[in-house]
Amino acid sequence: MFGRGRFDDVVRRQLDLFAADQAPLLEGAEEADAAWTGAAREDSEELYGAYQLVVDEIGDRLYDIREGYASSLDELTGDEYRAAFNKAAVKRFRRFAAFLEDDEV
Repeated sequence: MFGRGRFDDVVRRQLDLFAADQAPLLEGAEEADAAWTGAAREDSEELYGAYQLVVDEIGDRLYDIREGYASSLDELTGDEYRAAFNKAAVKRFRRFAAFLEDDEV
């Protein structure tokens, strides 16, 4: 258990469930990313906007998971959990969870 944080297991499970439950949304994000990056110049701005909407939705759902669990903890423990969640979510879903890096506690 050395080297593991106390929230590693719960965060891993939360992110595993998120990936399974939100698979269509994550696939949609991959498709939207491919669409805008491969688009003609005149279409790329609109397609990027569509991609960003999906990314924002994924980020909102990750945020809701994090805050739902953190709200059940005392303030200091909640901050520790948020930091663990942010680190793991950004590592696993980098493009879709980057805003969590800006929301460091």
